[in-house]
Parts: sequence; structure tokens; C-alpha cells
Amino acid sequence: MNYSVYLVIGLGGALGAIARYVLSTWIYQKYFYTFPWGTFVVNMLGCFVLGIVYVLGVESLVTSPNTRLFISVGFLGAFTTFSTLSLETLNLIKSGEIIVAVLNGLGSLLVGLIAVWLGMSLTQLLLK
Repeated sequence: MNYSVYLVIGLGGALGAIARYVLSTWIYQKYFYTFPWGTFVVNMLGCFVLGIVYVLGVESLVTSPNTRLFISVGFLGAFTTFSTLSLETLNLIKSGEIIVAVLNGLGSLLVGLIAVWLGMSLTQLLLK
């Protein structure tokens, strides 16, 4: 058993959770609206970075396995949050904000896919 892998993932996770808290709190304080912008921005940024890491780590093998684990499983795993997205969407539904809830749920999925694609595409372009 390779305990360094657990350390790498744990350290990345701790940093990702702190980064999520700081960024989403700052966004909520600066731009408070009915729409949960803090979670949305954090998740889309995480999708974009994951696209970059995928190309650098899997397609190009530029990064080491531990670096990929640190960023993708540790940092981005803690940075992005599906559970918060789900809770915020449910709370929007409960408060009668059905359209905002649908925009949040579907928008997060669609924009997330686009963000991963953009991250991958831009990285592939830069590596050529």
C-alpha cells in the first residue's frame, strides 16, 4: 500500500475545500442573487481545470500520477461540489423559484460540459 498517495490526495482535498469556501463566500458576499453564483462559478472553474488536467495527465502524460491525483481527485474533488448544487437546487424548488432551479440544475450540467471541453481543447491547442 502506497501511503504517499493518500497524503497527496488528502493535501489536495484540504486545499481544494479551503479554496472553494474562500471563493464561493467571496462571490456570495459580492454578488448575492437568488441564483447560487458561488457554487456555479466554483463548479464551472473546476470543470475547466479538470479538462486541462485530463489532457496534461492522461492524453499527454506531462504530469506525474501523483500530480494528477493531487489536482483531480484531491483538490478538484473537494473544490467542486455536486451535493451543494443539489441542495441549492432543491431549496430553490421549495421556495417556489422553479425557473431558477431548472436553470441552476441544467445550466450547471451544460455549462460544465462546455467548460471541460474548453479546458481540454485549449490545452490540446497549446500543446501542439
